[in-house]
Amino acid sequence: MSTAAVRSVSSVSSGRRHIAGIFSNGVLILLALCFLVPLSWLVLASLDPDASYETQLPASFSFNNFAAILTVEQTLLPLWNSVILSGGSALLTVVAAVLAAYPLSRFNMRFNRPFMYTVLFGTCLPITAIMVPVYSLFVQLNLLDSLASTTFFMAATFLPMAIWMTKNFMDSVPISLEEAAWMDGASSMKALWYIVVPLMRPGLGVVFIFVFIQAWGNFFVPFILLFSLDNQPAAVSIFRFFGQFGTVAYGELAAFSILYSMPVILLYIIVSRGFGGSFAMSGAMKG
Repeated sequence: MSTAAVRSVSSVSSGRRHIAGIFSNGVLILLALCFLVPLSWLVLASLDPDASYETQLPASFSFNNFAAILTVEQTLLPLWNSVILSGGSALLTVVAAVLAAYPLSRFNMRFNRPFMYTVLFGTCLPITAIMVPVYSLFVQLNLLDSLASTTFFMAATFLPMAIWMTKNFMDSVPISLEEAAWMDGASSMKALWYIVVPLMRPGLGVVFIFVFIQAWGNFFVPFILLFSLDNQPAAVSIFRFFGQFGTVAYGELAAFSILYSMPVILLYIIVSRGFGGSFAMSGAMKG
């Protein structure tokens, strides 16, 4: 093939790649706009004393919306309840998932596969399908309007997916490290907590964030099981900004939504920085 022909083929290929790059960039920009437009309304409306449902620049920027909602009853107590509910559910789920995933990952038992399929089925079961018997159970046991009982129930609902995820992370930890600990006289539980768990901290961080976010944004379960304003989380108390006859306090709603999203963002930053560089199995295997 001549040099001119090679240059012609190369230019055609380069042109096609250029067109494909323009198309892919256009799709990405369109997707970014789908996220940026609602976020821009959220920020602008929170700073607009006369905010509406339309995305527009405020005539005057003000923090009056934040000042109006920064009260114990309206914002601080619901956010604290959300922290207790989400953090407690995530912590209980991670601990139970580690204990359940350990025998599934380390021992070749006959019921491993059926149990994992059962766990997989549990991840597909919608929470709305079991709320009627759960509500009846809570009534019989006098557990309604209890933040602790709701926390335990939400931890149980997230447990199937957490077990599935934790087992996959635990499978990546070499069992030879535990065998070395057993040779030194450590029990299985000591090897789990001092060898396996530290090495899979990034994976546990992923499971914790997943459960925390799911519990943080869960509206249906707290709405059914928690009645009093002192126990309702922020996901339920956000309805206070919707008045009768379709009236909505848009500015205060936007300001509350920004404050409502901050704990999840901060948790993600803290966990990603704390666990990002701790997965050092390669170093543990040296020697």
